[in-house]
Amino acid sequence: MSYRLQWLAALVTLTLAVRPSGAERLVPSADLKASVARALPPLTRGAAGHRENKSCFACHSQGLPVMAMTTARERGVAIDAEELKRQLEAIAEFLGENRDRYLEGKGQGGQADTAGYALVTLELGGWRADETTAAVTKYLLLRNGDLDHWRANSPRPPSEGSHFTTSYVALRALAAFRTADQQQPFEGRRDQVRQWLVKTPAKDHEDRVFRLLGLQLAGAAAGDIEAAVKDLKTTQRPDGGWAQLAGGGWAQLSGSGGEPPAAATRSDAYATGTALIALHQAGGLGTSDPAYQRGLRYLLATQQPDGTWHVVTRSKPIQKYFETGFPYGKDQFISSAATGWAATALGLAIEPADSPPAATREEP
Repeated sequence: MSYRLQWLAALVTLTLAVRPSGAERLVPSADLKASVARALPPLTRGAAGHRENKSCFACHSQGLPVMAMTTARERGVAIDAEELKRQLEAIAEFLGENRDRYLEGKGQGGQADTAGYALVTLELGGWRADETTAAVTKYLLLRNGDLDHWRANSPRPPSEGSHFTTSYVALRALAAFRTADQQQPFEGRRDQVRQWLVKTPAKDHEDRVFRLLGLQLAGAAAGDIEAAVKDLKTTQRPDGGWAQLAGGGWAQLSGSGGEPPAAATRSDAYATGTALIALHQAGGLGTSDPAYQRGLRYLLATQQPDGTWHVVTRSKPIQKYFETGFPYGKDQFISSAATGWAATALGLAIEPADSPPAATREEP
């Protein structure tokens, strides 16, 4: 073979070696946009249904849909801006109705989970600090003040029950809405929570996700964050998704013995969406990273024709069941939460828009 032919053969070999395979190509931004656009109508309808039928705040039907809506808006996907405005006003009204209880340190149903998630939702929507948010942050500084972290109030897994989740949303709420005279106690509380996060191992997926988010928010050392990233990233399953629970260790985790619910040991949109967002926002994982791309493909492959994701509940209900307009009957609350997380994870991978879409109405 001549030198020229040898050179060409080497070039072809090199090209084939570095050319990405089908599984390594980035998911097209247009596919991500289309997926998010399909998810928004049922999320918005379910959020409106909750607002019209309940006076309390719900992270699954309000907080996470708002997160998906605001992320979509940032990426140029049209949203119902009027409903977003109504959601933020309803959440602020709910908090305002409980203002005296916050000032007294009593809180409301759901305690720090509800108060923290509600303020985080207002933050996502661009709500400005006011007397009500100051009352809620005062309450959060008082709540569990004898401990080095916040404790979950309701055993409703996966979204309620992890002390890591409660500590993260409470700390983020304070980071966003603390007043000037709350700065010093906030810093002291943040230091306490950081030390607790560093020394306390995660037991399940929800713990791993919110431990990573908390470490980053609390200003932990890079090595501690990197270890938490590895802990979460290595639990990605061969199908590209994450599961809420592993098969082993269920008896110790639940205290009930037996085997974990079968659905919770399979990949689902809730676990996958939360993992991708935590790895990206707190762990610095790029959306072009192969692990993130595999997660995106899992979500796209499992999205239902109506734009939602179905996740089977494993939480015992403590409130009277009602319909919001979101599908799946008694699975609708966790499925709404899962759809919100999934749509947000997909939205974060869309190339940022230069300007908001023409179809978006006036912002709140």
